[in-house]
Formats: sequence, structure tokens, C-alpha cells
Amino acid sequence: MPINYNDSNAKFRLIWLSGRLDIAGTAEIEGKFAAFAATERIRVIVDLTGVNFLSSIGIRAIISNAKAQQQRGGKMVLFVGENATVAKTLELTGIATLIPTFKDMSEAEQAATQ
Repeated sequence: MPINYNDSNAKFRLIWLSGRLDIAGTAEIEGKFAAFAATERIRVIVDLTGVNFLSSIGIRAIISNAKAQQQRGGKMVLFVGENATVAKTLELTGIATLIPTFKDMSEAEQAATQ
């Protein structure tokens, strides 16, 4: 499962996830995800537009990193774009009410920097 990040914006770090965020995918990226989220840039946007499957263990990884970010005084928001599958999963599990979730990147950027 590919994971990458970009610090081109001084206000936040953008982390991209793609593929299946299931047991195998989460195990593959969990260490990198935690390291990427533990940044001096205390604002993080996680781009889930490339994720085609989101399991409970993947949701746990997202929650754990969001909680760690919050404990450091930071903030994590999720960007789902037009990914209806992931958006619906986050909505049905209640995660979208715990971690700000956006379909529009400019709204995600604005929320991350507030």
C-alpha cells in the first residue's frame, strides 16, 4: 500500500494513502504513517482519495494518529474527495464526526490551518 507525503505548504503536511487499508495494507504503512503524522508541522491533511477499501484496522490507524496529533497540540483532517466508498464508511462508523472530513481540498486546507 503506497504512502507518501508533501511539505510544500508551510502550514500543513499532506499525507497520501492509496490502495487497500485492510490488515495487510495497514501493517505495511502503519510505522510510516505514524512517523509522517508526527511532524513539526502540527497540521496534517490525510488524502484518502486513492483508498479503495477501508477496514476497521485501517480506521483504528487513522484514529490513533489523529489522537496522537491532537495530544501534541496539532490537528488532523481527512480529505476524501469524490471517494464515496471511504466517505460512506467514515460516516457510518461515526469517524467523520470525530475527525473533520472533507470532499473539497480547499475546505480541508482551511480547516487544517484554523
